[in-house]
Amino acid sequence: MSAAHDVLILGGGGAGCSAALHLARRGARVVLFERGLVGSQASGVNYGGVRQNGRHPAELPIARRAREIWARLPELIGTDAEFEVTGHLKLARNAEEEAELADYMEVARAHGLPLELIGANRLRERWPWLGPRVVAGAFAPEDGAANPRLLAPALAHAARAQGAEINERTPVEQIAHDGAGFVVTHGGRTWRAPVALNCMGYWGGAIAARFGEAVPVAPLAPNMLVSEPIPYFIEPNMGVVGGDVYLRQIRRGNVIFGGGRGASDPAVPWARPLPEATLAAMARAVELVPRLAGIHVIRSWTGIDGEMPDGLPVIGPSRTTPGLIHAFGFSGHGFMLGPGIGAILADLVLDGRTDVPLEPFRIDRFALGSAT
Repeated sequence: MSAAHDVLILGGGGAGCSAALHLARRGARVVLFERGLVGSQASGVNYGGVRQNGRHPAELPIARRAREIWARLPELIGTDAEFEVTGHLKLARNAEEEAELADYMEVARAHGLPLELIGANRLRERWPWLGPRVVAGAFAPEDGAANPRLLAPALAHAARAQGAEINERTPVEQIAHDGAGFVVTHGGRTWRAPVALNCMGYWGGAIAARFGEAVPVAPLAPNMLVSEPIPYFIEPNMGVVGGDVYLRQIRRGNVIFGGGRGASDPAVPWARPLPEATLAAMARAVELVPRLAGIHVIRSWTGIDGEMPDGLPVIGPSRTTPGLIHAFGFSGHGFMLGPGIGAILADLVLDGRTDVPLEPFRIDRFALGSAT
């Protein structure tokens, strides 16, 4: 049995499901393949930050476009995925980190990102519960957080309503290009399309390698925790220069935080948090917010993402195979970008271009770098 489509999408995370929705809304015949359930890996098990603050300058145009889509989620997918605009507060714990925050102000201005640099005295006036090690902060009022368990399933549901075929528990057994287009087989069925989107996270590296574009992607398993509910007092989503701890509190009172890395085996796939990383994250969280001392952690978890050596994802057309477009390797910070990545991929497929600069994300940048 064979089915013809316009686009095959490999991977049911935020980027893949968003691409399915944006393509289907524009009339494309789309089929998506996910080995497990949509959002079951990095897109669904992350911290939930919707953050522009502190991103690499190359990512900010994507983040700005994604943030506009986050504001329209209810009309697009019927839910806000618990997105709340709390602001994001990035903290410095010494003079060197404070200088880094100050330098980033120029980056923010260049991209139209509202950002306020705040000294120690004013920080404690606004957030008196901060610990004594904090010396400065940068506050982005447009940022916030959402529930990662809700986003990808809602995107997939909306894509189905627009006519997209979403196949869960459907690992791609074979994908090839037969000269006319891409062919995917599973369980005796065959799907064909002239375009394929590689949105498979860490496993996107294996797909790229099949088409002669091997890249140095490594598995990344961020170590995550959540506490018992306590009275609500931490409004902003918080991080630090260096990224070794991050935390936020939801309205129900639970504090979600993380830091360090867990263990994983992508071949299974299998991922587990590690107690030493959990304990270190707890200590750093208490250092930032001393009032958290003594609260109970009720759960820890992790999942598998793909990490690139430069921390930037691979986004854009294949350099070996016409019709293949990559979007993987988001290195632990792709949740916020997912809705925007889907829109950008739809631009590339249907318009042949996008207004977001993608040169820094070329898949061949590692080969280019090794030759210089």
